[in-house]
Formats: sequence, structure tokens, C-alpha cells
Amino acid sequence: MHLSAELLARIQFAFTISFHILFPSFSIGLATFLAIMEGVWLKTKNPLYLSICKFWMKIFALTFGMGVVSGIVMEFQLGTNWSGFTQVVGPVLGSLFTYEVLTAFFIEAGFLGVMIFGWNKVGPKLHYCATLLVFFGVTLSAFWILSANSWMQTPSGAILKDGHFVVTSWWQVIFNPSVITRYIHMLLAAYITTILVIMAVSAFYLLKKQHILFAQKCLAFGSSVLIVLIIAQIMVGDDAGIIDHEYQPIKTAAMEGNWETQKGAPLILFAYPDDSESKNLWVVSIPHLASVINTHQWNGVLQGLDSVPKSDRPFVPIVFYSFRVMVGLGFLILALAIWALFLRLRKRLYDTPWFLKTCVAVGPAGFIALIAGWFTAETGRQPWVVYNVLRTSDAVSDVLMKNVLISLVLIIVVYGIIFGFFYFRYFGKIIHHGPENLEDMKMPFAYLHMEDK
Repeated sequence: MHLSAELLARIQFAFTISFHILFPSFSIGLATFLAIMEGVWLKTKNPLYLSICKFWMKIFALTFGMGVVSGIVMEFQLGTNWSGFTQVVGPVLGSLFTYEVLTAFFIEAGFLGVMIFGWNKVGPKLHYCATLLVFFGVTLSAFWILSANSWMQTPSGAILKDGHFVVTSWWQVIFNPSVITRYIHMLLAAYITTILVIMAVSAFYLLKKQHILFAQKCLAFGSSVLIVLIIAQIMVGDDAGIIDHEYQPIKTAAMEGNWETQKGAPLILFAYPDDSESKNLWVVSIPHLASVINTHQWNGVLQGLDSVPKSDRPFVPIVFYSFRVMVGLGFLILALAIWALFLRLRKRLYDTPWFLKTCVAVGPAGFIALIAGWFTAETGRQPWVVYNVLRTSDAVSDVLMKNVLISLVLIIVVYGIIFGFFYFRYFGKIIHHGPENLEDMKMPFAYLHMEDK
């Protein structure tokens, strides 16, 4: 790949969306966690659950705000760097993004204030209703975004006519062949990512011997659901791989490092894919396993990268390695979940230092796996922005390379300050302050007022 305005525009968009996706994913997981914890609090009247809600609500508010701000930048990039994309694809994706705003985002925005600031201003049932609606809003928002992205991966229900797409079936556009599986895959990724952070913070408190009851309750919940979530994610990931093989066989070939069409393709555990020579170096592999995983057949046929011209192939090393980072971290998380289950059965979950230290260390693993998964999906689709229909080179704006480079450098600096320094600074302050002590915990005024009646 040589340096060009197109490549810089792709790097710029990849950088901004990589930052952005972290915040909505964390928000989705936290909104779900808060909906569960607040429901348990209303059921049990145990102030410990109220303490959990109020603590994680602060982190949710900080994260949600960052997600909104980071998302705005990408919209401007579509107009500046990708005018060809908006012109051709606008009739399809413009409507999907509008649906997302009118349905999901308005629900989030309408009830977010009540959820965050309404503890002492509304009754408990109304507050919980607001929390559930925010949870519903962020979950629905994820569906519309995944529907738009999945349509770019597996386009259906629209035809390219006179330089732009014309929709023939909105049902097929919205519910394109890959959307349901990829949507569930994304939700599970968000939940796992959030649970790992919750477990990391809880383990940190237990190592410091601070906020013991709070940390134990959060760690117990996290360890209970993590094993279910990660097993479900592996199963859904297998379905996603089958869909990729059916609709995007060249992406599958890049993920597997499979240069030649073959039966019983081996699973390559490690290699160096030499893109210029179209071969792998230093290969460590398991016979037949790639065919088994992608086709569920011992001698299933995998299409090779050599079946298409080089101009129609993605840059294999990025797809190959990012896929292995995602899968490798997935099995690392599975190992952690099994370890947690074993310790819980032996009643050693809270006092095993090496496990607690591992929880802290593995805390960011969900975010890394999530980014690696998106890199696999997006770079594996190249050189198409709409798979097999619209090339990325035809979607980029006619802008000077130096202008894209200047804006990229400025974005990196600004993002480093706002999302790197300030977010983690305030995140650290919330962790340092910790949850409210149970002795000092006061029920929300509206709740007490209801109880008095």
C-alpha cells in the first residue's frame, strides 16, 4: 500500500471510529447492568444495590457523553473525506441513520436526565422506567447502526442505478443476511467488555481491602454471567464465520491466510502472510480445522485469495492478525471465566490474590478484542465499501493528501487530550473516590416519601 489521500482518509476514519466504538459499547453494557441492579434494589430494598447503581451511574454518564461527542466527528468526515460514499449510498444509509435518531437516540436523550439526576426528584418506579427506556434506547440504537454496517457487508434490497442506490425492499435492507448474527455478536461483545471492567474494578478494591461488600457483590455477579456470555459469544462467532464464508469468501480467506482454493484447509495458528509473494512464511497449522470451522465439513472447500485479482483482495496481514487477536482474547476470557467458576465453587473467589490481579490485568481485554473484531470486519471487506458493488476508491472525496494529513494529526492530538487524558482522569477519580459507604447511604427522598405513605 502506498501513501495516498484515500489511505489517509481510511486511517483517519479508522482512528475516529476505533475511539468512538469503545464508548457506545461500554454504555450499552453499563445500561444493561444498571437496569438489572436497579431492579434488584427495588425488589430487595438492600442499600448495597443502590450503592452499586449510583457508583456505576457516574461512569455511565461520563462514558455516554464521550460517545456522543466522538460520534459527531465521524459525521463531518463523511462530508469532507467521503463525499462519493454519501452521494451513492445516502438513499440507503441516510434513512437508516434517521431511523436511529428518531427512535433510539430520542428515547435515550429524553430519559437520560431522569436516569442520572432524578434520584431525589421522581419516584422509584418512574426512575426505574427511565433506566429501562435508556437501556432500550441504547440497545435499539445498536441495532440500527449494525443494520447499516451489515448492509455494507452483505448488501440486499437495493440496486445501483444512475450513480446511486435505489431501495427495492426496505425489509431486505434492514434485515440483510448478516444483521441478526452480527447484532447479537456486538451486544455480547459490549456485555463482556463491561463485565470485565466491573470485575477489574471489584478485584482492585478487594486487593486494596476497600469497599469489600460492594466489590464482592459486583465480582460475584460478573463471574456468574461471564461464563454464560463468553460461551454464547463463541457460538455466535461461529455462526458469524459461516455467514462470512458464504457471503464474503475472500474475507474468510484473508482471516485464514488461505491463498489457494482447497479442500480440508488447515487452521493456521501462526504465520507471516507475505502479501507481495502471496504465500505464508513460518507456518504453524492444524490440518483440516479451518474447513471444519468455516464449513462444518472435514473436507469443506475454502476459496483462496488467488481466485480474485490482487486489486480485489484486502491487505491480508491486518485481517489475519486482528482476527487472531480477537479469537485469542476470547479464549483468554473463557479461561478467566472458568477459573472464576472454579474459585467460586471452592469459596475462594474473593481471597485469591493471583486471580484478583489477573482480573485487573484482563480488564481492558474486552475493548482490545472488540477493536480487533471491527478491524477484521472492516479491513476484510476492502477494497469494497459496499461489498462487491462500490469500491472504496470510488467513494473517497477529491481532496489534497496534505489536507487529510493535517486533519488526521489534529484529530490524534485532540482525541489524545479529550478522550485519552480527561476521560481516564475523571474515570480514575471516580474509582479513587469509590462508592458511598453503606453507613452513609441515604435512600432517595422520593423513595422514602413513598415508603412513609
